[in-house]
Amino acid sequence: MLHGSVDGNIVDIINGKIFNGKVFYEDGVITSLEESSGVGKNYILPGFVDAHVHIESSMVTPVEFSRMAVKHGTVAAVSDPHEIGNVLGVEGVRFMVKNGKQTPFKFLFGAPSCVPATPFETSGAEIDDKAIENLLDMEGVGFLAEMMNFPGVVSGDSMVLKKLKVAQIKNMNVDGHAPGLSGEDLKKYVRAGITTDHECGSKSEALEKIDLGMKILIREGSGAKNFDELISLMETAPGSLMFCTDDSHPDELTKGHINELVKRAISAGYDCFDVLRAASLNASRHYGLNIGLLRPHDRADFIVVDSLEKLNVLSTYIEGIPVYANGKTLIPSVRTKIVNAFARRQISSPDLRVVKSFDRMKVIEAIDGSLVTRMHEVLLPKDVKEVKSNPEADLLKIVVVNRYDPAMKPAIGFIRGFGIKQGAITSSIAHDSHHVICVGTSDEAMVESINWVFKKRGGIAVHDGHSIHGLPLPIAGLMTSKSVESVGKEYMELTRITGELGSSLHAPFMTLSFMGLLVIPSLKIGDRGLFDVDRFSFTPLFETST
Repeated sequence: MLHGSVDGNIVDIINGKIFNGKVFYEDGVITSLEESSGVGKNYILPGFVDAHVHIESSMVTPVEFSRMAVKHGTVAAVSDPHEIGNVLGVEGVRFMVKNGKQTPFKFLFGAPSCVPATPFETSGAEIDDKAIENLLDMEGVGFLAEMMNFPGVVSGDSMVLKKLKVAQIKNMNVDGHAPGLSGEDLKKYVRAGITTDHECGSKSEALEKIDLGMKILIREGSGAKNFDELISLMETAPGSLMFCTDDSHPDELTKGHINELVKRAISAGYDCFDVLRAASLNASRHYGLNIGLLRPHDRADFIVVDSLEKLNVLSTYIEGIPVYANGKTLIPSVRTKIVNAFARRQISSPDLRVVKSFDRMKVIEAIDGSLVTRMHEVLLPKDVKEVKSNPEADLLKIVVVNRYDPAMKPAIGFIRGFGIKQGAITSSIAHDSHHVICVGTSDEAMVESINWVFKKRGGIAVHDGHSIHGLPLPIAGLMTSKSVESVGKEYMELTRITGELGSSLHAPFMTLSFMGLLVIPSLKIGDRGLFDVDRFSFTPLFETST
């Protein structure tokens, strides 16, 4: 029989009070809370919840993610496995659920709603309404994950509506993804049963969605950050807020998790109880999570911190079991099966040649810290026949190579904002179909780094102009079974080298991975070519002068 107790200042987020006392637990359940006089040294809080995360973006398995997350006081995560779903379909989701069950950490996985993410790209699998129904019957899967195809919802696309209906029949939540959606279209989206959004770019957008009953997730990931824009909602709509990371690369995860958002919000002067509810209670209630909130008869899931200001996590408990203490995670690593889908192909320099057809050329502009891009046009000199990268003008070639079909030709465009002066950077993490994506200053460097990724059947590569530095990702081309610490060090080294090549982007590989996401404005590139997200259609690289 497992039993024990922890004493300190107990933070009761339900009733909004703090008192010195002792938490008693037995067989994973809190049996009682006993108040005592005086002031405790440390503080006992409910464990944190990441209300929306793609574990695959950490580049490690769910088990390894949990081993790091508990260090930061996170005990549960609401996870959308649509990254691996786009690669391996239902098999990929099953892999995540099975791996997640090998840790005491509490994962709630969703059934990916958009595989493929759009009909305009080639994914490795398809998850239709029948597959959604089967997934939602699986233990460990408890909601329909983010409905990114908001145009399909608004227009009444039959397959989209079938998927939504399956979730409604099973009385399950549907997560949203609707950047910039407003007015009547937003009302249609909400009426379809979609209850959350993590893509708000402004406070006014969030308020409109809150007024329609949606929950807003304040996101602070590696590529997209909206904490500063949205945190003031804590004053007027704290009950409608949750915290999430969405996509967090391993270097960021080693530094902190939901605890960092809590710390920033409290230090900014927001009510600590409102903030702590956004970090645990609100997500627990919305998703029906089986986590404790420091009440008798709750699961014994809690954390001990040094203070509500510093918020240094001293220990983390899940169902009465210490999973982090004395600076060490107590969750063991596990052996992991390798699952993947990767064509064996190699490309050559002629595959990347771009011959000018008209003088005007569309260019993607990447924006640091944002998933949104801008569309630009450049006027090319009339005597130019072949268009190449121009590092001095920060005009670089961007290439997407289909990872599933070796017969498909590379899709080629041009991009600004990466700033590298030599070499190339390449990744098999390219939302959401995860083809191989590359930005480079020369075709030769791009070819070598792309071929390295194909040879490794997934990974991240940096060509520094002379040689390749790489991080293999053999699990679905997205993850490795290594620890977050190990992967984080390798990833930071690749980021450092990329900075030495001239890039000033905070997270160049995260930014690169979203240049292929065809559901976030404005101009992106998929395996079939340039895509105008605002018009939701393909667009040519060159256009006639007017």
